[in-house]
Amino acid sequence: MTLSEKINADLTAAMKAKDTVRLLVLRMAKAAMTHAAIEKKKDGLDDLEVLDVLAKQVKQRRESIEAFEKAGRKDLADKEKAERVVLESYLPAPLSTEELQTLVLAAIQASGARVKADMGKVMGILMPQVKGRADGKVLSQLIQSRLT
Repeated sequence: MTLSEKINADLTAAMKAKDTVRLLVLRMAKAAMTHAAIEKKKDGLDDLEVLDVLAKQVKQRRESIEAFEKAGRKDLADKEKAERVVLESYLPAPLSTEELQTLVLAAIQASGARVKADMGKVMGILMPQVKGRADGKVLSQLIQSRLT
């Protein structure tokens, strides 16, 4: 069963169970997947492309949570947190900080990077390895700390 099929099956189950939060989130995710497929001029997305869409949705929720908390809107932040939890359940388990540091060191050695200007080379090696399992912002911070 592909990830798209799993989302469709869970969408149907959420409708039957009258789980409004899950239903809303899965409908938004499905709409985002359809939009991505149209942009790529494809009929459907493979699992990696679906993971990209879901990761973007999670990132949007994180940013929204941060903005709502700064604005003192706890109710909206809680809603976004609940949506993020549903989306994260479809993503692979995130890498630990230790695992990320090991991958960063290996990528720095493989690329021969020495200064911050070489950060693009290191990111180019790392991003395919950590796709959907690590935040790019955290990754860039780890790389910068190693290259200074």
